[in-house]
Amino acid sequence: MQRSRALGAMFFGVVVLVADGGLSSWQHSFPVAAQAIATTPNVTVGPQYDTTHVYVAPQDFDRFVASLIATFGGTTTKQGVFTVTPTPSSTMSQLVLTPVGSISVFGFKTPIPYPFGLERTGYLVTDMDVAVRAARATGADVLVAPFNDPIGRDAVIQWPGGVNTQLYWHNTAPSYASLQSVPENRVYVSADKADEFIRSFLAFSHGRVASDDAHAPGVEIGRSRETYRRVRVESQFGKLTVFITNGHLPYPYGREMTGYEVANLADTLTKAKAAGVELIVPPYKTEERDAAVVQFPGGYIAEIHSVAKK
Repeated sequence: MQRSRALGAMFFGVVVLVADGGLSSWQHSFPVAAQAIATTPNVTVGPQYDTTHVYVAPQDFDRFVASLIATFGGTTTKQGVFTVTPTPSSTMSQLVLTPVGSISVFGFKTPIPYPFGLERTGYLVTDMDVAVRAARATGADVLVAPFNDPIGRDAVIQWPGGVNTQLYWHNTAPSYASLQSVPENRVYVSADKADEFIRSFLAFSHGRVASDDAHAPGVEIGRSRETYRRVRVESQFGKLTVFITNGHLPYPYGREMTGYEVANLADTLTKAKAAGVELIVPPYKTEERDAAVVQFPGGYIAEIHSVAKK
C-alpha cells in the first residue's frame, strides 16, 4: 500500500546464548515461539523499510508532512494520488523518510474501504505468498488477501489481540539509507492475549525478547503510582514494545502508535513546537529514557524519547 519504501539491512535479533542448553531466557518463557522460528521462513528485510501508517484529512496533509520534516529532519518522496486498496478508492500518498523512522502518509479523497486505516504499520517482506502462509502458520488472521497495487503487492493481517499490520512487496526493490535510530512500534494488548500475541509475532518476525519487565514504571502509561508489564521485542522488522494493561488508560496512552528515539529530547521538542506540534504529555523521566508525547498537525500522536543519561 505504500508508494515508496526505505530499504537497507539492520539486524536487531542477535540472541545471546547461555550455558543452560544454549537457550536464552526468553526462549524458556516462549518455547513454542522458539520452536516455530526454527521452522518458519524468515521474510524480514530491515527496519528502514517499515513505516508507520498515518491517515490525515487532505487539507492537513501538507502541513503534517512539513511538521514531520521540521521536527525530525529527512526527505520525502514525490506526492501523488493513487488507488492503494483492492476496491475503488483514491488517496493522496507520500513517504516521509526521517533519520528516526519512516512514515507513510495517506489523505483519502474518497471514503476509506474497510479495514484500511486500522493498520498500524507496513512491513516489507521478501515474498508475499510465503509471508502470508507464515503469518497464518504463526497464528495471524489474514484480513485482506494479497492484492496488486501500482508498484507491487499488499495484504493486511491481524495478530492475536487485534493488532493489524500491512505486509507489502515491491516489483522493484527500493534502496534507502539506514536509520540513525530505530523507532518502536507501540502496541497495547490485554493480559488475556499478550503472550499469544508475543509468541505469534516472535515466530513470524524471527525476533527475540529484549526485556520482559513485570513491574515497569506506570508513568510510562500515565499511571505514575502503579506498575505494569512491558515486553520489548527486537527483530529485523525493527523494535516492538508491548504494553500489557487492563485498559484503564488516561488519554493519550494507547493512541500513540510509534516511539521515536532522538539525540536530545529538549531540542527536538523545541523544533516540534515551532512547527505547530502540540505537547500533550510533558517530558518525564524513567531509568531508561526521557520522554514526552506530542500531537502533530492532522492528529497523529507519537511518543518521542532520548536515552536517559546515567
